[in-house]
Amino acid sequence: MIPASHYLILSALLVTIGVIGVLTRRNILIIFMSIELILNAANINLIAFSRQLQDVIGQVFAVFVITVAAAEAAIGLGIVIALFRNRETINADEIDLLKG
Repeated sequence: MIPASHYLILSALLVTIGVIGVLTRRNILIIFMSIELILNAANINLIAFSRQLQDVIGQVFAVFVITVAAAEAAIGLGIVIALFRNRETINADEIDLLKG
């Protein structure tokens, strides 16, 4: 049986990679993928603590997080497609829709 500390270390690594991806990359698709990594790290924590405490609540919350992540991905992809059609770029630095 794998101890919970291994899951927490994996989750911490995924959060670190996700935060670095959000802060350093300018491509909107990579930023969305980094946010998905952060959400998956939260899911790993929920499942690990659910297993540690012998309770199903963490797994139920993980299913809700997966649902929210799927909705976020669908809406985010729609926004990216609309921005690409208008501005012909997906670089976050070049998107200035609020500027006249």
